[in-house]
Order: sequence, then structure tokens, then C-alpha cells
Amino acid sequence: MILSSLNATEIMSPMNKGDVVLTEKVRKRVFVMDQLIARQITNAQAAKSLGLSVRQIRRIKKEMLSSGIQALGHGNAGRRPKHALDPLAAARIIELAQTDLKDANCTHMAELMAERCHISVSPRTVQRTLKRAGILRSTKRAPRHTRMRERKPQLGILLQCDASPYDWLEGRGPAMSLHGVIDDATGAILGLYFRPQEDIMGYLHVFRQVLETYGIPLCLYSDRHTMFFSPKKDKLTIEEELQGKQVNLTQIGRILDELQITHIAAHSPQAKGRIERLWQTLQSRLPIEMRLARINTIEAANEFLVEYIPRYNTRFAVLPANEAPAFRPLTPDMDLDVILATRKHRQVLGGSVISCSGVKLRLVDAHGRIAGLKKGDPVYVLTHMDGSISALCRGQRYSLAEFSSTPVVEESAPAAATVPEPAKAPWKPLDSHPWKRASYERQQRIQQAREAAKSQNTQDACSPLAAP
Repeated sequence: MILSSLNATEIMSPMNKGDVVLTEKVRKRVFVMDQLIARQITNAQAAKSLGLSVRQIRRIKKEMLSSGIQALGHGNAGRRPKHALDPLAAARIIELAQTDLKDANCTHMAELMAERCHISVSPRTVQRTLKRAGILRSTKRAPRHTRMRERKPQLGILLQCDASPYDWLEGRGPAMSLHGVIDDATGAILGLYFRPQEDIMGYLHVFRQVLETYGIPLCLYSDRHTMFFSPKKDKLTIEEELQGKQVNLTQIGRILDELQITHIAAHSPQAKGRIERLWQTLQSRLPIEMRLARINTIEAANEFLVEYIPRYNTRFAVLPANEAPAFRPLTPDMDLDVILATRKHRQVLGGSVISCSGVKLRLVDAHGRIAGLKKGDPVYVLTHMDGSISALCRGQRYSLAEFSSTPVVEESAPAAATVPEPAKAPWKPLDSHPWKRASYERQQRIQQAREAAKSQNTQDACSPLAAP
């Protein structure tokens, strides 16, 4: 039985080959061809109604009379395409999306499956598979209202730096902040380093990576964090500025000034959008990469970054408009151990001793000798990236050793019992000693006068004229 109504959805063919599910297009053809077979319309009218040629109408009519309603359906209906994804591969994609590659986006997941599981599929295939399984997490993107700033033409003209606190180890280890530097012209990562929190040492590590690998850039773009700019900078009055008063540079500001790097402050996150988008990409990809590499500590994470940065740059970096880099080379007199260190100003107290954090330290040269510094000489105490300290005075570096004002008395073995010697009377100089000459002569004159007076009295007593 052939149903010719337009509302029919299933039609049993005369050849009993099964039910055919009809689309709107096929149902329209059934209706028109039924009218043609019943001779209610002509071949030309049927061709006009279906948008086909008369020759096509004759062919369809012939096939319909011989094969039934199946002649109106597509020949590939019900068949699995040869390029369709294998069901086992689809099941493996769904399994990975729920286990090892959980939270990975479709593009990153396709890359990791090709690299680690030897499953070569497109990101679109991954998206369709996960969407059919109902586990795809859709992300909404806010509409863009800002105009993209053009990239700088050369590598090294402008670098952007920032730090991102995030659960990079997904609860398997301590909290960390990732410090990074990205090039504006290429979007390439030039340095990454993990620290427990955002701090100066994290930025010094990424600066050293840039300086040792590429050289000195022209400009650095950062936010207005107090590590970069002093909070007192905007509090100077016009009178103070006219008097030439300046706010002291921060530790990072002093380093950039010493390297002659122009420091630019960003007044909004959108102003340094390239590194903000870098954090979005790394927060989506890096935790999964470290999970697969079984990274659980900050030390292992920093070692992993060394081999991850080249892979990232190969995937995402672009070529600059001008291939000649704008980095300046380091000069031989630039000691990065001295430049990339925090400084504290101190003065010598005396004996080449300074006081720092409540501890007295003595400056010692490379040969272990005490430095010959005067009281009041200015000294900078350097704290290096490895936590060690040293001193800098007039361009000369010194080691620091803890100084104690109390002499250390070495304990010796008890001596054998001995008979104590009698105490000696204190030495007293003679009266004729040169130091006592004047006093001695005065005493002599007094003594002579007394003896002369005594002799005179004796003579008077023996005289015959003396009274009875």
C-alpha cells in the first residue's frame, strides 16, 4: 500500500522492502508523482512543480513504477559514511575528555591526542563528538568593543610583563604565581617562572631569562604595582616638582634605569591585552600539561617550563614584520649578579663593619682580608636571586661575614697545680728619679735647713755667755 497524503511519514513500498522515513522534500515528490501517475497533471507540470527537467520526471516515474516509493529516497540513506569517525575512537575521545584530558578545550585536546594517544582527529570532530555525548562545556565570549592595537614591527621593541596567581597544580601542590614576559611583535613567551606569590624575585628570574637569551629590550610594559612604581610618585606637589624633587625608584625601577630600558605603565588590563590573553591560554593548557607530566612541586614546575616554552612558541608565535631583532647586547662590564639584585643602603660603622637587619657584618675581600673602609663610607647590601648576600662599595664587591664585638676565648686544658708565688710589692721609683728631681731637690733644701738650725741651737747652748 502506498500512502500519497502529504502528512504521511512512513510509506510501505510495493516491493515490501521496509519502511522509508520521508523528509518534507521527498513527501512533496510523492504527492506530485502520485498526481502524475494518476494522470491528473502532465510531465511538464510535474517538472515545474519539483524544479526538475522533463527527462528527470520520466526517469523518476519509471523507477517509482518498478521499485516503489524507495526510488524517491536517497541511495545512501541509512549507510554510515566512509569518512565517519570510528565508534571506538569516539568512545576513546569521550573517555579522555572525562579523565586525563578533563577541562581541555577541543583544539588542545586534539593536539594532545595526536601527540600522546596517536588519535588524529580535527578539533571540530572532537567538538561534535563531545556535543553529541552531552559533556561539552560551552564558553561564552564577551563581545569585543575595543580596537586591536597594531603589533610592534620588531622583536624586542616592546615587552609586556605580569604575574598570574592560579591553581596551576590543581590541588596537587602548593599555591603558585606564574611570572611571565611576552614579546609584543611576535606573541612569543620570552620567560616564565613560578614563585609562591607575586614578588620581585619572580620578575628578576624572568628578566634574567630574557637578558641572557635575547639581550636588552627597548621598552617594558607593566601595570602600576608598587613593585614597579612608587606609590608616592603621584603625590608630589607642583612646587616640589619645580624644586626638582624626585621620588626614589623601586628596586625594579632602578634595574630598568640601569639597563636603560624605557618603563611604560599600563592604566588598565586591556592596555596590556596580549599578556592577559596569554594567561587565559596558559590557564587552559598548562595545568593539563603538568598533570600529564605528573608535576606536583614548584621546583619540578619550573624545570618543566624550560621545555614547554619552545613548544608554546612553535604553536602560537607569529613572525614579526621586520625580522631584525631590536635587542641590545649586554656589554662585558654588565654583571647580572650585581644588576639583578635588591639593594639596601648602609654606612660603615668603623672597622669595615655595617649593621643590616639587626646583625653586624664585616666586609671581606676576595682574599679573605678585611676591607679597608673608613667610617661613614656608603655601602650597598645586595640580596641575590639565590638568597645569598654580598656588599658593594665604590664599584667593588665584598663578601659579608658575621661580626661579634666580644672576643671569642678558646677553652684550654686545665693546668697542673702549682705553688702560688708571693705577691710582689709595687715598684716605687727612687726619690732621685728624673721624674721626681724637683721634689727631691726641694726636700734636700728643707733637710739642710733643718740640720743647720739644729747645729746653731747646739752651739748657743754650749757658749760661756749663756744665761745660768
